[in-house]
Amino acid sequence: MKIYAHRGSSIDFPEMTMRAYQGALDDGADGFECDVRVTQDNQLVLWHDADMKRVASYSGRIAEMDFMEIKRHYPEAILLDELLELARDNKKELAIETKHPVPTGSRVEKKVMELIAQEVQLSEITIMSFSWLALENIRKINPLQPTVALLEDRFNALMRRYTSAQYLGPSVEYLRLKPELTHEHRKLFVWTVDDADDMRFCSDNGVEVLITNNPSFARRVLGYH
Repeated sequence: MKIYAHRGSSIDFPEMTMRAYQGALDDGADGFECDVRVTQDNQLVLWHDADMKRVASYSGRIAEMDFMEIKRHYPEAILLDELLELARDNKKELAIETKHPVPTGSRVEKKVMELIAQEVQLSEITIMSFSWLALENIRKINPLQPTVALLEDRFNALMRRYTSAQYLGPSVEYLRLKPELTHEHRKLFVWTVDDADDMRFCSDNGVEVLITNNPSFARRVLGYH
């Protein structure tokens, strides 16, 4: 089972900053997970929420701000290409979640696909989304691009039935409710797994990728050396 750092080693560092991803390297993570949004000046910024309130105590919305304006309010904000460079240089895998709903629609998928098309040296990049349409748009751009259908804790039946995604991304809570997901013959990316019992549950049930805020703890729990 591979261990991906959720927004970096965000148990110890501010999420989706270079410090968090450097920490994930030190913690021995196999890959990085990140969230991507498009700024007003068409940059792919690593950011989870629609606005800056939670992280930077500022009410500005990411889609309405230029990247340099975001940096003024939160100097540690980084772009996806910076994380790609770190992953490439350290031979780490990458899971990119495109965020929806957004006013720019499918532009985020188009821009992500344009960027990663240049990354022939990266071992594996998967794109994840809760949006069925986003995953279909990726398939139209490149049918060979690995994708993960992220599953909410309800309303999952239609996504599971109709998605073209090769892989499923349930929360660990949902996987405990629906352990039959492990028999669907689709690779599972399970989030966000910070509890030792949950980590062992994932390992015992054939999960391929465990996404955690605490990769060093996961390695210890699972006996990785």
